Amino acid sequence: MRTDPAGHALSPVQEDAALLRGTGAGALDRLVAWSLTNRLLVLVLVVLVVVLGARSAMSLPIDAVPDVTNVQVQILTDAPGLGPLEIERFVTYPVEGAMSGLPEVEEIRSLSRFGLSVVTVVFHEGTDIYWARQIVGERLADARDAIPAGFGVPELAPVSSGLGEIFQFEVRGDGLPPEDRAMLLRDVLEAQIAPRLRTVPGVVEINTFGGELRTWQVQVTPEHMASLGVSLNDLFVALEDNNVNVGGGYLVKGREQTLVRGVALYEDLDDLRAVVVRTTAEGNPITVDMLGTVTFAPMIRQGAVTRDGRGEVVTGIGMMLLGANSRVVSSALQEAVEGIAPTLPDGVTIEVFYDRTELVERTIGTVAQNLFEGGVLVIAVLLLTLGNLRGGLIVASAIPLSMLVAFTGMNIAGLSGNLMSLGAIDFGLIVDGSVVMIENILRVVGERRKKGLVVNDAVILGAAREVASPIAFAVGIIILVYLPILGLTGIEGKMFRPMAATVVFALIGSMAFAMVLMPVLAAVFLARADEHETWLLRAAHAVYRPVLGFAMTRRWLVTSLAMLGFVGSVGVAATLGAEFVPKLDEGAVAIQIIRPPSVSLEESVVQAGAVERSLWDRFPDEIRTVVSKTGRAEIATDPMGVDFSDLIVMLQPPDAWTAAHDKQDLVRQMEEALRADVPGVNFAFSQPIELRTNEIGRAHV
Repeated sequence: MRTDPAGHALSPVQEDAALLRGTGAGALDRLVAWSLTNRLLVLVLVVLVVVLGARSAMSLPIDAVPDVTNVQVQILTDAPGLGPLEIERFVTYPVEGAMSGLPEVEEIRSLSRFGLSVVTVVFHEGTDIYWARQIVGERLADARDAIPAGFGVPELAPVSSGLGEIFQFEVRGDGLPPEDRAMLLRDVLEAQIAPRLRTVPGVVEINTFGGELRTWQVQVTPEHMASLGVSLNDLFVALEDNNVNVGGGYLVKGREQTLVRGVALYEDLDDLRAVVVRTTAEGNPITVDMLGTVTFAPMIRQGAVTRDGRGEVVTGIGMMLLGANSRVVSSALQEAVEGIAPTLPDGVTIEVFYDRTELVERTIGTVAQNLFEGGVLVIAVLLLTLGNLRGGLIVASAIPLSMLVAFTGMNIAGLSGNLMSLGAIDFGLIVDGSVVMIENILRVVGERRKKGLVVNDAVILGAAREVASPIAFAVGIIILVYLPILGLTGIEGKMFRPMAATVVFALIGSMAFAMVLMPVLAAVFLARADEHETWLLRAAHAVYRPVLGFAMTRRWLVTSLAMLGFVGSVGVAATLGAEFVPKLDEGAVAIQIIRPPSVSLEESVVQAGAVERSLWDRFPDEIRTVVSKTGRAEIATDPMGVDFSDLIVMLQPPDAWTAAHDKQDLVRQMEEALRADVPGVNFAFSQPIELRTNEIGRAHV
């Protein structure tokens, strides 16, 4: 019997471990020996993995699909009244010139539209977005100096992404006067609702879309100005000089001082009417109200929103901070909206029509169902093939433990849980190593028990050592297959790298548990197990043996059939369709209306309303609501012209449909109906997130 340096007798497994160390055994053999000699420590480490994994799972960002937006900083410049050529010459070109020479820049692209310049600075992948925004912001001072006065001020777009519009709502006021409703609701949104929603953690901006922005306007009468000898420049100067507050020091009276201020900011339209523009030769004042009409009127706009065929509406779009958890942010926005509702003016309500939480929960529900069903199937197969309930449950424990390791790795790597990253996990791959380990231990234990020999830790160690290297090699080969995916860049990388990384994390965890935990659990629970062949394996062997014998005696025939099948499969594969990623049913349809570039905003609004009414009339049981966005929002992160409209058709649950049996059939019927009811325009069908992803993809090209 071997002893340690202190003279104490070694257990059989300690003897074997000492022998391993003395004969230069491989690292895997020493790892298995260490796990069996330190069972308690192994179990403690597993508990720590469970705690850390559960914590990571609770904090893991959850979304429906990966965000494929590249590292980009948008610079938006509003220049009302300027045409595209002037925008390009006086605004876009100076901004692009100021951005030239920035480090880590991949490309600079721009878009010039009527009254708007959009310059997008794209940085190399991996660049910190906040550092990128900082260096772009430092260059904006040069751009502002190069742009002529009055031609707009360039500003950075919010710190969001192409898929950051996670929450959309309408501000309704059915009881308000129709002639002022659009302007009053816009006032409520910008003054009461948006400031409070911006305080929600994870919300970077509440973008306004639709309604009319209130402005103070002097609608001059040229005849009056000519008769009084007043020019437009005189009016501009008077209006600007009279809208100021100034400080005038202070007056001391006794032991007190009184501040002196000149207060002249406009409080109402009467203040504006009373402004003196100039005086006549006789000393009579010429006031603004003598030159025309002073009133509230909407600012010129390049966008509008309609809904359900009832005309224009006012909407708000919650934009999520880049990298935030969309499920958490959406839920927080919903709670904030419910808290704001009682404080709104009488007759004004908030109605949410798009909430990313619904899609995320449905997607995660699908992923969870698939993972659960896959886990149950794997466990059932294990029980049927191993023939040992304890062995099956021990192997099955590798599934949740490996998933916890994957969650921890995703959290550390900054990945989000979504349909791609979580839905690609194959439980069969995860349990392969544990199946081989436990099956071989059961075989060795069963053979020794049949011979009446003692089963101790040394036996377990010997059985584990037999398969340790093959397990590591097999799992390593699988990991190696996924490594090229980690090298993808661009949209492909953002789409598929999280999936590959998640699978690799899970496989690494499964291999660690197969080497360390499985031998320990086998030593504790399977030392008295009896090995026997299950009825399923007996039936499989009964079929396999004669088939194998037939194949071995007719090798050329089997080889020829295999080659013929391969050639035939290549021909069939050439006729199959291909998709970048499988379609995710978002529970909504996105429709783009494409019109001639010369169309007016008013005509586009009329056509959008006609489309909404057509859909409602034809598909009342399938549609929950239809929202049309024409042109661009207040913050033009999506700078569409008025010739484009994006429709979001939110659908009822499929079991309530009567006109179509599936979504593909519904889209086909919608297209036929719209082409018949609204001629002269073109339509493109997709889904909200899919549409934004495609637009991002086109921007990358």
